[in-house]
Amino acid sequence: MNLNTTSVRRANSVAFDVREAGRKIKNEKGEEVIQPGTCKSVKGIGWFIEEYGIAQVSMNLTNTSVTPLHIAFDECVKSAASRGMRVTGSELVGLLPLQSMLDAGKYFLAKQKRSAGVSEEELIRIAIKSMGLNELSVFDPNKKIIEYVLHDQSKNRLVNINLIQFANETASESPAPGGGSISAYVGALGASLGTMVANLSSHKKDWDDQWKTFSDWAIKGQQLKDTLLDLVDEDTNAFNQIMQSFSLPKSTDEEKAARSKAIQEATYNAIEVPLKVMRASYHSFDLIEAMVKTGNPNSVSDAGVGALCARSAVLGGHLNVLINAAGLKDEAAKKKYTNEANEIRDKTVLKENEILELVKATIK
Repeated sequence: MNLNTTSVRRANSVAFDVREAGRKIKNEKGEEVIQPGTCKSVKGIGWFIEEYGIAQVSMNLTNTSVTPLHIAFDECVKSAASRGMRVTGSELVGLLPLQSMLDAGKYFLAKQKRSAGVSEEELIRIAIKSMGLNELSVFDPNKKIIEYVLHDQSKNRLVNINLIQFANETASESPAPGGGSISAYVGALGASLGTMVANLSSHKKDWDDQWKTFSDWAIKGQQLKDTLLDLVDEDTNAFNQIMQSFSLPKSTDEEKAARSKAIQEATYNAIEVPLKVMRASYHSFDLIEAMVKTGNPNSVSDAGVGALCARSAVLGGHLNVLINAAGLKDEAAKKKYTNEANEIRDKTVLKENEILELVKATIK
């Protein structure tokens, strides 16, 4: 934590206030005792950084589930302020978990009474700005967050290309992405529209007493959106897996048996993915309906379009379940999958009609 002072002694005072070990003091009897700091599982010391010409509180968080990063930061802010100083920013040495940044983003948005139902990228941006993580040097999430370092998210993902590229790839002679991936993406758009209405409602003038309710809805919407975006690529991967299994050799009985087994395993996966699309898209109706009933009335048509998207995603997923289930040899499994898909489809059609009637009644 960077302080607007050059005094190591004052930086140590802040460190002793915050760290679990605290400081030594004398009690009423003149005995030396330990006065613990405010944060458990935190070590800290003050020092001077010649490179930057400032004093810092250097902290080691040994268990972020006990004391999260943002709490340790805020405790330093409180201590510094009580001693006439200011935390100007912070510096991260090494890597940290993604969840620490997401929790920090939500924490600082909540302090502002703003909706935390925003994208992962926005939560990270808020955390960086709130804790001044880029004060001394650029904070690159791709180099500082463990999950981003381990998994290069930019490689071979349909959802990372722009809309024109996605449309062109869909329209090309390649069979994937096909209807399954498109259904997942349409479902993500439906959840996104419901989330948009929740965020607009959370920030609406004179609705400050409802910000937390709408924030909770927006958080659920973000989770549904992210699930469906992941399924865009999962569906294409499932299709490719089927194609690969069909291309396996079949010259001998052993090869034929192995090929048949691989096809059936790939088929199960190709059914499960659109079923996930159907389930997630149907669940988004809860969000969308709530926004039609209680959200910003100026955005009710947006929620209505969200319902149309959710319906299309469910019906598109239904078609993909049916066409892939046709290739299953296990009749009991085929019946189980088709029954669930039919049930979600039927409930979806009813729910969409209910929501659209509510939308029309609000618009009149």
